[in-house]
Amino acid sequence: MNFDEVERLALLSIKGDMRAKEELAENFKPFILNLAKRSYIHGFEFEDIVNECYNSLFNCLSRYNPEKHRFVAYATISIKNSVGLLIRLANKRNETDGAATLILTDNLEHVVSKDKEFIEDEVIKKIDIDNLKKAISQLSHTEKNLVDYVFLKKHTLKQYSLHSNLNYSKVVNKKNSIINKLKFNIKNGISISGN
Repeated sequence: MNFDEVERLALLSIKGDMRAKEELAENFKPFILNLAKRSYIHGFEFEDIVNECYNSLFNCLSRYNPEKHRFVAYATISIKNSVGLLIRLANKRNETDGAATLILTDNLEHVVSKDKEFIEDEVIKKIDIDNLKKAISQLSHTEKNLVDYVFLKKHTLKQYSLHSNLNYSKVVNKKNSIINKLKFNIKNGISISGN
């Protein structure tokens, strides 16, 4: 592919030259056919993928900044990204609508397996949060202040060192010590599941 020629064709296509647009499509044809051959998207035929690639190419013309002089790079990345997006959407759709989510009971009920995982994840997250709260309650008053100031109020360690009038390196050591203490407390029985 001649980059200068493609750039010229892109500029003419932006100005509405249909012949240049056809030549531009012809220049990208080997790339698009190769990408379409290597891509499998559930529910899409080869021709569908090719059409999506050309659609992405022509959409690039409306968004391209001619001052960059990099149409080939811009278009190839956009085409690859559009195919990648289609693959992700098809996989996501397959997770919620595919055969793996159909559980047949006597009443032929449809149960989305993702919902079950979601409930389990929420329960585990609640237990983890409760365990963390319990571990934090075991910290000293100054350690709780650091956790609150840095992790909950989203300040930096530098801001905490200025706020508490402490040496920055001392604050870093203190933070590391607190994290290790929390890990130890959670791992070694200071948890709601161990009550």
